[in-house]
Amino acid sequence: MRKAAWPYRPSNTGVSAWTCHNGYGLTGIARSYLVYPTWAVYPFLMPQVQLFDAIHRGKGIFLQRKLRIFFWAILVAILSSTLTGISIICLADRKSAWVTRIFGGAAGNEGLGLFALSLDWNYAIGSLFTPLSTQLSLYAGVVVCVISFCLCYASNVWHAQNFPFLSQLLFSENGTQYNQLAILNDDFTLNNTKLEQEGLPYYAASQTLYQISRTMYIGAAVTHFFIWHFKDVWEVVRNLRTHECDDVHYQKMKVYKEVPLWWFGAIFVVTFGLGLGLCYAADSGLPWWGFIVALIFTTVFIPILGSLYATVGYQPSLQCLIRMVGGAMIPGRPVANMYFTLYGYQTYQLTLNLLRDLKLGQYTKLPPRVTFVMQTVGGVIGGILNYVIMQSVINGNRPILLDIQGTNTWSGQQVQTYNSNAITWGALAKPLYSPGARYGFIPWMLIAGLGVPIPFWLLHRKWPRAGFNYVFTPVVVAELGFLSVGINSSWMTPLAIAVSSQWYLRKYRPRWFRKYNFLLSAALDGGTQIMVFVYSFAVGGASGKAIDFPNWALNPKGNPDYCLRLSD
Repeated sequence: MRKAAWPYRPSNTGVSAWTCHNGYGLTGIARSYLVYPTWAVYPFLMPQVQLFDAIHRGKGIFLQRKLRIFFWAILVAILSSTLTGISIICLADRKSAWVTRIFGGAAGNEGLGLFALSLDWNYAIGSLFTPLSTQLSLYAGVVVCVISFCLCYASNVWHAQNFPFLSQLLFSENGTQYNQLAILNDDFTLNNTKLEQEGLPYYAASQTLYQISRTMYIGAAVTHFFIWHFKDVWEVVRNLRTHECDDVHYQKMKVYKEVPLWWFGAIFVVTFGLGLGLCYAADSGLPWWGFIVALIFTTVFIPILGSLYATVGYQPSLQCLIRMVGGAMIPGRPVANMYFTLYGYQTYQLTLNLLRDLKLGQYTKLPPRVTFVMQTVGGVIGGILNYVIMQSVINGNRPILLDIQGTNTWSGQQVQTYNSNAITWGALAKPLYSPGARYGFIPWMLIAGLGVPIPFWLLHRKWPRAGFNYVFTPVVVAELGFLSVGINSSWMTPLAIAVSSQWYLRKYRPRWFRKYNFLLSAALDGGTQIMVFVYSFAVGGASGKAIDFPNWALNPKGNPDYCLRLSD
């Protein structure tokens, strides 16, 4: 594989440290309708709230369970990688490529993980507290994903069999990796003469389906917002000056001084100037008006997608739309498209995270001004630490990050996706995605998605007790490409855990569910996350070279689940 050659500049550290704070002004405005009201539940905060309550009351059971899951996670991650995905079918047939594609999944980009059992809690985080209706909507999309991936590959749609079953890279038609640098000038802009010689790239079919799903669901999310949540948001906005929020948690927070709106505005103005300046200091190619347009898109979609995040516990991605807009406005500039995506998508994502933290502060009765200061300081420190750690991981694991499949521990799926999209949307948006082009149908999926929620809304109006209001169509549509990347042997285990916890225990053991379910989730999640952090730096390779543990029955060479390794 060719070495990535995007320019490195010290100013990128500043971009990393300050990007999140562009969303502070948006957070100050959006808190009125995405934090204060009762309907903004943020269900995934329940374990944290119960955890803080348990620690405050001195309950030792949490620390005991956290310690146990810490040692169990060490056993799975370090000594017994097979426990990440136990596939009986792979053990029965270790030589079939189709068995690997359908039933494998314990390594990155290996397979779809059908009927695999995962004993690694790192891949089950969220199953005990994410609403069951959200998870059922998600896994309904995953089932369709399995079927569509297999059908497209078997039918050789988009020359699927020329490329890996799962991959985020770009390929030439003959299946070799696409030479990205061969079509770019020295300043990383598109050279049309070189493009004619090299030809246009292809995506793996699974990645094409992923882009279809993630484009379609943006339209579905817009319609979902207007038919289910617009009335609530508009009611809050309309009565903002005349009616006080009657939420019980908000009323108790009135004993503290609220954060003035101008605090948010001041940070926004400062970081706006820094962000704009860093665009030019980094030679990003993103013009000043492109920077502003990216922030405008974030502003528009915060109430639309934020309402879905606050109510059903699902954080939608805006990345596909942002890339699409950036490619249309600033064609032929892949680096500029990356920066446009950074400021349009990352600002949106971190704004939702800031709103979530404000809600956590409201639940736990933290002084708002203290929360604000901690968010500000944490954002700066976190941005710098993320950049430093990223450099360490890349330097220590570069060959793995460039590999199509990766390992059980490291995979370059995120950076490969980011890079590939920068080329296709940033440099090649017109020849690849315009009407009549190879992937010209993908932008039209945005329009198609607008109609998806309407049938379920009409069915709910006709039969209001049938439960059609619990079918979250944006979630279903978004996950039609769920298995296009990563370790996929885990998806059936969280589904089983969710049904056991949020249906059986909630219905037949309600006292146990209320008392222990969220606390157990916090212990399991916390212990696992601590272990992942320790393991990554101690032996996993985040701080340098990884330490390989001896191979044995539960830590074999090749794929951990004994499936045939297709990338060798």
